[in-house]
Amino acid sequence: MASFRRALAVLLLATGCIPSPYDRAAKKDTIDGYRAFLREYPTHADTDAAEARLEELEFEEAKRLHTVIAYKRFLEAYPDAAQARTAKTLLEGLRFNGAKETDTVAGWRQFLQEHPDGVQRDEAKRLLAEAEARELATTEDPRKLAEYLRASPDDPRRQDVEARLDAQAFAQAKASGATKLFAYLKEHPAGAHREEARVLLLQLEVEGLLVSGLVDEAEARVKAHPLGPKLTAFPARLAHARAERAALARPEPLAQAAHVGHYLRGVEDLNRALVAPDALDRWQAAEELGQHVSVRVLDPLLESLRAARNPLIRQHALESLRTVLAALPKPVAEYEVASRLDALRERATSAEMYLTVAVLLDLSGQLAQASTEYQRAAESGVPDPVILRRWVQIREERRQHFSAAVAARQLALWSLEVAQEEPVTPEGRVPLASARQLCAAAVNANFAAEAIARARSASTEFPEDLAEFERKAADAKRLADARLADAELLLREQSPGVKTCADRGVRDRLENAVKERTAALDSVATKLPQVGRLLLEVARERDPSPQVREAASARLTALKPVP
Repeated sequence: MASFRRALAVLLLATGCIPSPYDRAAKKDTIDGYRAFLREYPTHADTDAAEARLEELEFEEAKRLHTVIAYKRFLEAYPDAAQARTAKTLLEGLRFNGAKETDTVAGWRQFLQEHPDGVQRDEAKRLLAEAEARELATTEDPRKLAEYLRASPDDPRRQDVEARLDAQAFAQAKASGATKLFAYLKEHPAGAHREEARVLLLQLEVEGLLVSGLVDEAEARVKAHPLGPKLTAFPARLAHARAERAALARPEPLAQAAHVGHYLRGVEDLNRALVAPDALDRWQAAEELGQHVSVRVLDPLLESLRAARNPLIRQHALESLRTVLAALPKPVAEYEVASRLDALRERATSAEMYLTVAVLLDLSGQLAQASTEYQRAAESGVPDPVILRRWVQIREERRQHFSAAVAARQLALWSLEVAQEEPVTPEGRVPLASARQLCAAAVNANFAAEAIARARSASTEFPEDLAEFERKAADAKRLADARLADAELLLREQSPGVKTCADRGVRDRLENAVKERTAALDSVATKLPQVGRLLLEVARERDPSPQVREAASARLTALKPVP
């Protein structure tokens, strides 16, 4: 029975009584119908006819939808179709209308990129030029202006655009400060505002001299400089600086006690101490020099940081640089850093120079760039304890506790190596420099041990590694302390009055000075009404101690306003 039904079906199909699969698809005459036929009967005799009709229907559907996506899909599916040229023309028209509706430079550029040989090409170019003209006339975005110059180097409006870019760059530099002003001079060698930029930089240089108490030098600088007459506000600023100098020179003990200079050795004396035979005298001089809030101490401190052999001299120089730059007015501090960076970057080829650049970047708040320079300095020579200490601090600030411990371990290893290698002479004598180097080893080993202990208390990762770091730091601390004690015992036998690593003479004097200044400022306004406010203002703006600056600010707030 089954074989009979099969035979009947074949007979009916052969005689045309049952439609073929293609006939069924053709009767429906739909996209889905033809797709189903081609999917089920890929080798059918009517495949070509089905594909041709499907192509026609797909094009009709694209025209019905009349969208960019519909035409793109048709062209992707049938790139060689008879209707492809028509589809491209219709697609171009849609895109042209879309670009015309938005009428932007970006829109017209995209249209020309997609249809470089289209029938609407010339009109699109004309409309692009109009959009560029409008955008150039209204935009203040320097990126768009720079992009225009790159895209249209021969445009007749180039000079106007360059002038606007130059004006924008100068306005930003003027509002930003010294770093941008130096950059403006470097990046705009033919800029129209170069003289104005130099006047602003001269103003910052002179302000640095005035706030440093170098009033006569500031006046001489302005008189000698060809741009000096353009500092129109200088006479009033000079008069105020002279009034400050007169107030600081008052003979009353209270007036003297209110100013930091009363407690310090002079800058020249400290500069001489920076080259004393004893490294301890040098690092104490570097520490004290940081209490002079003056632009004149920056270069001696930078030189000590760069060239000193003993790490404690360099460490105190770094800390003093931070103190001075924090106490100077921010625009002045930025100028002093930027002016030195501009010169140093041209000739930085050694580890010492890389370190100097890194420190200046660090102290100006450019920590990302500073980290790169610290790395270059570290890779250029032997391990540097000053860099390692700074890495510990930076990573602790970032809460990267294990990384801080890794840097501290390196510092401990440096201390251990110094403790093992510093010599004692065959006669049982110890060189003074060796004793001071052992002091640096002991101080840094203690710093490393404390940093690793903080990391262990704050971090739960890699406990076994941290435990090993802690043991290594303890070994370094124990040996460095023992070698230092032995060396200083021999040193005191050789020179009974010699100072030891634990000497706190300078530090105690500076700490007591903070207390005395704070106490003096508490009453200076009432007991010396003629100059009290001025002394408080000087202390608030330029004292090296944050505690004193805060006390002076509080007293000024409590005073009645100036009538």
